[in-house]
Parts: sequence; structure tokens; C-alpha cells
Amino acid sequence: MSKIHLKMKVNGKQVETLADSRELLIHVLREELGITGPHIGCETSHCGACTVDMDGKSVKSCTVFAAQANGADVTTIEGLGTPDELHVLQTMFKEHHGLQCGFCTPGMITRAYRLLQENPDPTEEEVRFGMSGNLCRCTGYQNIVKAILAAAAEMNAAKEAAQ
Repeated sequence: MSKIHLKMKVNGKQVETLADSRELLIHVLREELGITGPHIGCETSHCGACTVDMDGKSVKSCTVFAAQANGADVTTIEGLGTPDELHVLQTMFKEHHGLQCGFCTPGMITRAYRLLQENPDPTEEEVRFGMSGNLCRCTGYQNIVKAILAAAAEMNAAKEAAQ
């Protein structure tokens, strides 16, 4: 296989690496760049554990060739918050018990981030539909939906207070 030179921005930092021409983005993120938040689940795009934000869209990184991310801006769960300063979605998942084993959580939160960028004030039905590409085998979905709606409310309140 031929190697390709990749340049992309990952979690706000410019990175460069070599990848096989048929290598998947999830493998480059985890194995080459040491970014382990996105998980390898089904490798068929059904579960969403590998969801990342790429150029303003949620993508399943297990079905995106790394070459397709060349020049892209990629955000993973690691780019949304820090252990000392969690993103509001991370806080709400914690407060509303929107996680159990945690395997799907990085993909869930990353998808929820994009959902709230696209629709800052979603209804419960819109959240359920918008998250339907991400599966959880532990918690059920009620607390995940509650967490996303609570994050939306908090983000909207902060936006209003800043105006």
C-alpha cells in the first residue's frame, strides 16, 4: 500500500502524519495520533462510537478514509473540554446519568455537540431523531436525551446572559 502525507487540524492543533491510502480515520486518530476518545465499535457505521466532528459535520470515523480528512478540521471528545473544565454537554451527561459504561459516550457527546450547533433549542423528538445514529447498549436513551436538553437550556441561557 502506498503512504500518503496527511495534514489536518485535530482538536485545534495542526498535525501531520503518514497513513496508508486505505487507512481509516479512526485508526489514524487512535494509533498514529494517540487520540483514544473515539472508539472502534461496529466498524460499519451503525453504532456511532467513533463519531467525530469533521468540518462542521458529524462523521463516523470508522467509515471515513484518512485521506478524506486531509486538510480537514476534526474535533473529537478531547477537543470539547478538559478534565478541569468540562464542556457543558460533558457536565450534563454526568449530572443526568447519561452514561453507564462510557463506551458510546464520546461519540454521543460529539454528535450532541453538532446537533446543538445545528439546532440550539431542540425538542425531545428532535434530539431523539438527531441522535438516532448513535447507539447505547447500557443506559437506554431517556437520560441521554435529558442531558442534551439540559445542555441546550444551559447553553441558551449563557448566550442570553452574554447579550
